[in-house]
Amino acid sequence: MKRIHDISKCDRPRERIVSRGAESLSDIELIAAIIGSGSRDRDVFAVARDIARQLSDNPESLTYEGLMEIHGIGDSKASQILACFELGRRYYRTNDAVKVSCPEDILPLVSDLTNQKQEHFVCITLNGANEVIANRTITVGLLNHSLVHPREVFADAISDRAASIICVHNHPSNTLDPSSQDIAVTRQLADAGNLLGIRLLDHLIVARAGFVSMKERGLL
Repeated sequence: MKRIHDISKCDRPRERIVSRGAESLSDIELIAAIIGSGSRDRDVFAVARDIARQLSDNPESLTYEGLMEIHGIGDSKASQILACFELGRRYYRTNDAVKVSCPEDILPLVSDLTNQKQEHFVCITLNGANEVIANRTITVGLLNHSLVHPREVFADAISDRAASIICVHNHPSNTLDPSSQDIAVTRQLADAGNLLGIRLLDHLIVARAGFVSMKERGLL
């Protein structure tokens, strides 16, 4: 077993990043640079090789649970790897993820609600980067009445491992004023989210006349 300090300083992964750039390292060397060291009975490259193999066989296995199955990986190293990959994904994402920074960013996702003749209650789940994970209709009510319970709203959010949610419902009557029930439901969902660690970022009411943000109205 060859420990990182047994390797010539100029050949160590982190030192090579400084002298030659990260692009000059192999996948295994990059992983070794992230985790920094191995364990008592496994050197850093042996551990890095197992991580690279797991990624090659099944990229979806890059989870905390999957990493913890590798001999030589503990809480700290698993967290380091996940943090590096997530940070890279956020800044160099090539997918079409929708990032939400204001209520207007949500409107294209619920544009069909304004023409509905029944009240629809929608929950949009987001990750820690405020990117949309999923967009789901939770309930469909009568002409102007829809009941929703926190367990229905947060069930999928928990499965998504969401960091936060945004709720949206339409007013077929075309009025934008929040009803007393709208306000009560919003506060109930906010309280439930605080308990679950999944924050309710906003609750929008949409209609043909436009939209209202409960957060901007100071009701959340």
